[in-house]
Amino acid sequence: MTKPTLVFDMDGVLVDVSESYRETIARTAEHFTGVKVTRQQIQEYKNQGGWNDDWRLTQHIIAEAGRAVPLDEVTAQFQQLFRGNGSDGLMLREQWVARPGTLEKLAETFRLAVFTGRPREEADLTLQRFAPGLIFDPIVAMEDVANPKPAPDGLLSIAGAAFYVGDTVDDARAARAAKVPFIGIAAPSNPLYIDLVFLFQAERAYAIVDDINYLEEVFSS
Repeated sequence: MTKPTLVFDMDGVLVDVSESYRETIARTAEHFTGVKVTRQQIQEYKNQGGWNDDWRLTQHIIAEAGRAVPLDEVTAQFQQLFRGNGSDGLMLREQWVARPGTLEKLAETFRLAVFTGRPREEADLTLQRFAPGLIFDPIVAMEDVANPKPAPDGLLSIAGAAFYVGDTVDDARAARAAKVPFIGIAAPSNPLYIDLVFLFQAERAYAIVDDINYLEEVFSS
């Protein structure tokens, strides 16, 4: 009997990116504008929806500060900070969220898959670094979809998707459009935690939890 598929977003779900992607957004915007961007401001944009692509979000933040910078220049600066030379990039600040055994236990019931807005290379690097023994199949990344989240394309391409676990309103809207039950991750450390919970409720989330270590409780209840 084929197992149902539990699909994960990566950033803010499998991986804590507050000191990697979110910090890179802030530093890249400051590089071009001289203005510091707070984590709350970044979360406000994420809560608006439509800003799943961190490169385009960064360009938008820069434009709102009064500077028009081409996307390729923004992306180049972003990637220089994020990837660095391979040993000094902000990517190395990422933290794996799952406690030992959590995903292995879920894999007894579900196939594990990933639908992320990350470039595939960065998704693969992080999974190889933190979870080399786990199988996520398929992994649907930025390059694999014609339309990014909140479009449902990535989820619709995953056979047997039973749940989608995400941390943004774009994740929730993609799940709703794909008719896949959504489980929202709202970390208490999020600067707009309550706002995010309300957004997930409005999108009719199946469940809302602090992090993926609580998923087993969701499925056993």
